[in-house]
Amino acid sequence: MKKLIIVGGGGMGRSVYCIAKGCVDFNKDFSIKGFIDDNLHSLDGFEAYPPLLGTIDGYQIEDNDVFVCSIGNTKVKKMVCEKLKERGAKFYTLIHKTAIVRENVKIGDGCIIAEYASVGADCTIGENCLIQTFSIAAHDCKIGNYVRIDTHSTCVGGVVVKDMATIHTTAVVSHKVVIGEGATVAAMSFVIKKVSPYTTVYGNPAKVLLM
Repeated sequence: MKKLIIVGGGGMGRSVYCIAKGCVDFNKDFSIKGFIDDNLHSLDGFEAYPPLLGTIDGYQIEDNDVFVCSIGNTKVKKMVCEKLKERGAKFYTLIHKTAIVRENVKIGDGCIIAEYASVGADCTIGENCLIQTFSIAAHDCKIGNYVRIDTHSTCVGGVVVKDMATIHTTAVVSHKVVIGEGATVAAMSFVIKKVSPYTTVYGNPAKVLLM
């Protein structure tokens, strides 16, 4: 049986633990071994969780270990995951039993598909993505690697989300819109046109946030 290690012991890590317990393959294909986090006190004061096994760089990968990463910042998440992969880490995809995954969907390694999320027909999702609770990636969406789609957000049919982009809570991305690499869509935004790489957009309709 695979032994799941959650990267990050903060609030999202604890949430990922709960998602993992709700997967149909929990205690069938994998059990939960614990957490790794550079903050060795991240679980202090929280009860009934598996142990903190050590720091991210200090943890010695063992046979049957598989990983999932809870880090929210997509750039940091990519850096951490790539370093683990260089050391031989294998990543495991979690799909909660309440999630809807329709026909011909392709999902890469290390993704987290949370409770009541919906992934439409012929959608593709890359590696190490987070599709949060009640969020939607509709039919024919193309989601890159290390993408974060937060709770109650919707990517309408045919949307393209490039690597490391973040779509925050309750945002809506309209039909066939492209979200550029590393871009951020602010919470409650309605995006109707292409978002350039490494920019932030906000509002309804969404416009570029000038820093």
